[in-house]
Amino acid sequence: MADAPKIIDHPSPNFGPRRDGLRPEFIVLHYTAMDTAEAALGRLCDPDPEVSAHYLICEKGRIFKLVDEDMRAWHAGAGTWQGKTDLNSRSIGIELDNRGTHPFSEPQMTALEALLPAIMTRWDIPASGVIGHSDMAPGRKFDPGPRFDWRRLALAGLAVWPDGRQAVGDWATAASRLGYDTDIPEALSAFRARFRPWAKGPQDAEDVRIVTRLTS
Repeated sequence: MADAPKIIDHPSPNFGPRRDGLRPEFIVLHYTAMDTAEAALGRLCDPDPEVSAHYLICEKGRIFKLVDEDMRAWHAGAGTWQGKTDLNSRSIGIELDNRGTHPFSEPQMTALEALLPAIMTRWDIPASGVIGHSDMAPGRKFDPGPRFDWRRLALAGLAVWPDGRQAVGDWATAASRLGYDTDIPEALSAFRARFRPWAKGPQDAEDVRIVTRLTS
């Protein structure tokens, strides 16, 4: 496991209390889709756009803390996971300095691997609770995108990934059990962006095998 990371305080004014007594049960990963970390910091700390996250990790691996974890940052927006809404009140948001067009850097991934375990421990969040923005908002959001290495996180116990065993079942039923809103047509695309980034065409047996292994 990576050493405890050095965290730079860079407070954002964009936050509020978590609603209805909710507490973090998920961690939502994003990419910034901006040219630089400095530009992303500026936007996440600007009151006008009304967006923020708890953390930003730059390409060089520096970690900026923008909002205290017990507060509600404004990163998730509309969406659901496991049938639950108001993901801002239910999650910790981590922005990764990346435009979505290139692989995530080694220093950045190492920093993320150092940051995640402490958050997961503090809030008792399991590996299955680490999700992408696209998972909870299919069709509306696409981050952290197909170039993010979910398998690497899973090998460190920080996310989920299917094993190689065979399985059969119903994709929609299993995907709903995993957390996706399968009433949204783009749910399959969101699922593939995470688990089969370069898959094309209609749903197939490999989609079924993967989601069944993840939920069995």
